[in-house]
Amino acid sequence: MENFNNVYKGKTVLVTGHTGFKGSWLSVWLTSLGANVVGYALNPYSPKGNYYASHLKKHLFADERGDLRNFDTLEAVVEKYKPEIIFHLGAQALVRTAYVDPKYTYETNILGSVNVMEVCRKFDFIKTVVMITSDKCYENIEQIWGYKETDRMGGYDPYSASKGAASLVISSYRSSYFNINDYAKHGKAVAEVRAGNVVGGGDWSDNRLVPDCIKAIEEGRDIEIRSPNATRPWEHVLEPLVGYLRVGQKLIEEPVKYATEFNFGPPLASNKTVWEVVSKLVKYYGEGVVIDKSAGVFVHENQLLNLDVTKAYVMLDWQARLTLDETIKFTVDWYKEALQSADMFDFCLKQIDDFCKRGS
Repeated sequence: MENFNNVYKGKTVLVTGHTGFKGSWLSVWLTSLGANVVGYALNPYSPKGNYYASHLKKHLFADERGDLRNFDTLEAVVEKYKPEIIFHLGAQALVRTAYVDPKYTYETNILGSVNVMEVCRKFDFIKTVVMITSDKCYENIEQIWGYKETDRMGGYDPYSASKGAASLVISSYRSSYFNINDYAKHGKAVAEVRAGNVVGGGDWSDNRLVPDCIKAIEEGRDIEIRSPNATRPWEHVLEPLVGYLRVGQKLIEEPVKYATEFNFGPPLASNKTVWEVVSKLVKYYGEGVVIDKSAGVFVHENQLLNLDVTKAYVMLDWQARLTLDETIKFTVDWYKEALQSADMFDFCLKQIDDFCKRGS
């Protein structure tokens, strides 16, 4: 398993959103690297999600509950545990939920980012910060080539707009308070990372493709697809996470050089339609019936979104390791194992190890 030069061993690391899908996987990985992981998040969304399935709580240094919008609560946790490193994943991460409750989405994703930046500004013991936003932060004009880190921020829908605004907030704080030209004075390195459509075991969110498919299969229902022709940059959750961890490593080793933004996305060959992805999922699961339900009226969702990952490839020696078929198989294997295993922690570690053996 990749150890990232052991930079995380013995370090106290705050992970916001550790009860969520990506946050729980990152926390599993960090604990295996010897980090003292402090989690700060709301209660898990589902009792079947990776947080509960992996019994993550017993592996954490501390497991704190709190709302990112509440600065005083976040500040108290940070002051209590004094993390040197922060991975900020906490967010309202669903496009359709954002349409239902835009105010909560904007507050969580924008004010939450402000609050994390504020605790970084206040406490000298915080040295390394990786802020996770989204590929949807870009102004999506449905171009066929990938968006670069320097492209314009935007967002048609509330979720995308909240992520674009969060990126602007992070950039402003980095320029104003954590400027790399003044690193010798403040001693803090902040990077922002953006990933494409992430799939993997343990995601049970509503209105997300893979969880909806798995729920339908396990309940004996047809799989109804609302946007069969939408194309996404599909990647397994471990793909961006290895990138996030490598960014954190590089911020510790060469803070001035790596305090910037990075995209993490799959090769163009993995940019497939929803219909193709679901068909592969059904193939590897061994059951399921797929039905096109695109005739209805649905909220706006972008149909095409690609990322340019040249910067991550050149600066971090990062590239996607799994083919789309391997991505879907890794995902299906987790859900099928969870049907018979009472504790998925070791299975998560096994998948991380298998993943690490496939690339640099």
